[in-house]
Amino acid sequence: MRFLRNHVVPTVACLGRGVLVCFLAALPGAGCQSESTGYQVTVEAGSTDRIQAVASFDVPAELAENILVLRAISRDPLPVQIHEGKGWFILDQLDAGKSISFSLDIGQQKSYPAIGASQDSTGVTFARNGQEIFRYNSTIKPLPDGQVNPLFERGGYIHPVYTPSSRLITNDYPPNHLHHHGIWAAWTNTRFQGRTPDFWNMGDSTGTVLPRGLDEVWAGPVLSGFKSRHRYMDLSTMPAQPALEESWEGRLYAVDENRPFHLFDLHVHQTTATDSALILPEYRYGGVGFRGHDDWEGADHAYFLTSEGKDRSNGHATHARWCHIGGYVDGHFAGVAILSHPDNFRAPEPMRIHPTEPFFNWAPSQDGDWAITPEEPFDATYRFAVMDDPPDAKLIDQLWEDFAHPVKTTVSAQP
Repeated sequence: MRFLRNHVVPTVACLGRGVLVCFLAALPGAGCQSESTGYQVTVEAGSTDRIQAVASFDVPAELAENILVLRAISRDPLPVQIHEGKGWFILDQLDAGKSISFSLDIGQQKSYPAIGASQDSTGVTFARNGQEIFRYNSTIKPLPDGQVNPLFERGGYIHPVYTPSSRLITNDYPPNHLHHHGIWAAWTNTRFQGRTPDFWNMGDSTGTVLPRGLDEVWAGPVLSGFKSRHRYMDLSTMPAQPALEESWEGRLYAVDENRPFHLFDLHVHQTTATDSALILPEYRYGGVGFRGHDDWEGADHAYFLTSEGKDRSNGHATHARWCHIGGYVDGHFAGVAILSHPDNFRAPEPMRIHPTEPFFNWAPSQDGDWAITPEEPFDATYRFAVMDDPPDAKLIDQLWEDFAHPVKTTVSAQP
């Protein structure tokens, strides 16, 4: 593996801009003194109690090349990471109806923990203090020993995923469903140019999803992430025809290490590869899926809870804002809450909750026929809260509100 040194600001140096700002900041008295920019950033909680809220603001153009920090009385300074023109930070806590103003300063007075990105020829691993959080597999991954059908070989997905206590919660190439891969995306029942390719059940040899490139990787004290591309190939005709072009953007947030969860987002964007639409008839699954740990196999070993209070017995084909799937790993509970953004197609989305396997899928096709056309691409954004504890519905509701309705930020001149 090689560490992405081109994304790192050296320790004890007031340098940096772009995708990584203040990755390693100066220690007290090391030469980087705080300097006011003359701006303040005001944050309003709105109607929700906030906890580890991901927030951003438009950075004044003249500050785009500086190391920035937010300061307020009786609070620890918050690092700011400039990414794609915005200043990103994580607000530890703010009660509903309250607001707080921070001084926007240049310079740092302490070092901040950050999430590192280690890239090799087959993908990128994100870790914090040497502890792996998840890996994106950017190339086709070989089948496990004993499996010989190359039709199932797949890349362009996230696996493994670990909880804060380093418990593995995902599975890859499970023997009973070799086409399941941690966190992945595919469509099942489709019509394309008069044919019916299945991009999900790859053993049928009518469709597949190919990784096309890992285009960008970044790391920093607030958010780290990647951008990648995939292509949906119709194999039911010769030569094979491209049906969809797909891009992923993953963002992993450096929440407080004392909080019992990791937090990351996945945005999926799909456009047609030709002038032909991909028609998606009504079906019970297809889209972004999650496959859980081996220990969760069986009707009594995986536990589901939706935002509407439903479980495995009554949650399938219902609609929800979030769904938690979990179970015991090495005698300890672990799981993930998968949050659906309200801007997603057919939100609150219908769900596939499998009756016996540790599988979950947001499945918009459950609500009837639809299509991805040259004029209407498909976009979906999900937030994953990976946890060690059994699901706390109040906490997950709070995390969903932060995701769906971020805090309001305002940049103004300091009084």
